[in-house]
Amino acid sequence: MLGEMAGKIEKTRRNLGEIGYSAEGVSPNEFHDYMTGEIFSDDKITLEDVLGNEFLMVHEVSETNDLKKMRRPIDKRVIVDSPRHVIYEVHFTAMELELKCAMFKKDYSWLIFRLEQHKCVLEDDPNMPESLRPRGEAI
Repeated sequence: MLGEMAGKIEKTRRNLGEIGYSAEGVSPNEFHDYMTGEIFSDDKITLEDVLGNEFLMVHEVSETNDLKKMRRPIDKRVIVDSPRHVIYEVHFTAMELELKCAMFKKDYSWLIFRLEQHKCVLEDDPNMPESLRPRGEAI
């Protein structure tokens, strides 16, 4: 499984490079720990789901990469041991990169699907810090 992950991480790194983002140094072991570690949300996406979808790979590899850039240890507790605002900030950056990749590849159905999911997160996620919630009448 680690060999498959290594290949998919490398392909994802190239996809991110096409939109101007540099993802360096995410190892298969780190990615596995990140994807199978403890979380504080009800997220149901599995490692297998992510490995089977190039846009979810973009999202998760960029999250892992950004946490590494912040010098957070990538292990099975990185999400629960990091401040919530940090986790949401890397999530929002990952979402932006994921959507850019989908636009680059002209996958408009994925864009619509993920924007609807993202809207639900913005409106209903009880774990999101108040300081990161959108302001105003409409999202």
